[in-house]
Amino acid sequence: MVLKIVIIVLIELCVLLLIAFINHRIKTESEKSLLEPIGQLVEVEGKNMCVYTEGEGEKTLVFLSGGGTPSPILDFKSLYSQLTEEYKIAVVEKFGYGFSDDNDRSRDIDTMLDDTRKALSKAGVQAPYVLCPHSLSGLEAIYWAQKYPDEVSAIIGLDMAAPEYYTDLNISTNVLKLDQVLCEMGLARLISGSVNILYKNSELTENELSIIKALYSRRCVSDAVVNEGEICKENAKIIRDGAMPKMPVLMFISNGEGINYDKKAWVETSVSYAENLENGGYIKLDCPHYIHNFEHKKIAEEIKRFLGENDE
Repeated sequence: MVLKIVIIVLIELCVLLLIAFINHRIKTESEKSLLEPIGQLVEVEGKNMCVYTEGEGEKTLVFLSGGGTPSPILDFKSLYSQLTEEYKIAVVEKFGYGFSDDNDRSRDIDTMLDDTRKALSKAGVQAPYVLCPHSLSGLEAIYWAQKYPDEVSAIIGLDMAAPEYYTDLNISTNVLKLDQVLCEMGLARLISGSVNILYKNSELTENELSIIKALYSRRCVSDAVVNEGEICKENAKIIRDGAMPKMPVLMFISNGEGINYDKKAWVETSVSYAENLENGGYIKLDCPHYIHNFEHKKIAEEIKRFLGENDE
């Protein structure tokens, strides 16, 4: 009797998975019109990366997304739309993100930074840059400042990672790989509505939210994102052992909500890093990790003040 029940449950589960997979394929086909790249596609190492630019200001702000963000170009839109009258902005979608191709090459910090710099150059976006990294991209921004300080005029951290947080963190790539399989089966589509919660205070249109959902449903976890997780700890140690940035740094720090690991440690590590900067400061915000979608107006005002105070 028990065996019969188990068999029935397994059959029903297989049927549900098949229905989810077929539904996913049908909807993926119908969403093709939503997946036209918003930015400019440039070739880097034989594959396409997407770079979005807007504005004509003298200073260039380069936005770098957090790990696994489905659509960096739209993710930052609520914030950069407040800044384009005074600054030129660029959003780089790394391999495996947004409209960029996926890539199974190593995601060691030198390779990632080299890809980003090449993409900006090919898109006609020239240094020096004000780097605006969110979350995990904080590692890339700090390394950029260490390796090519003449290319970085300032760093504005949008709840960016401090290297110390990741040096002792174990990211399970097995979980990431499982998520990748579930996504390919169409199960990520079932939770794509969570996008509405993340962007509830943003200024995105319904069509833009539909684009994010389509991108997430198509590729919620890419090969590049899995590879980033595998090497994240090593990258963080390299950056931790390097010099602290000398240029002006302003770090916006969240209340830790939305962090998948230790929220308290995230905030404490960020504050400690900011306090040890030679030319840095921080602003704590009582909002979740994707701060640029909750406090974009306040952040934009503080960015203008910060850059005005640090004009050469």
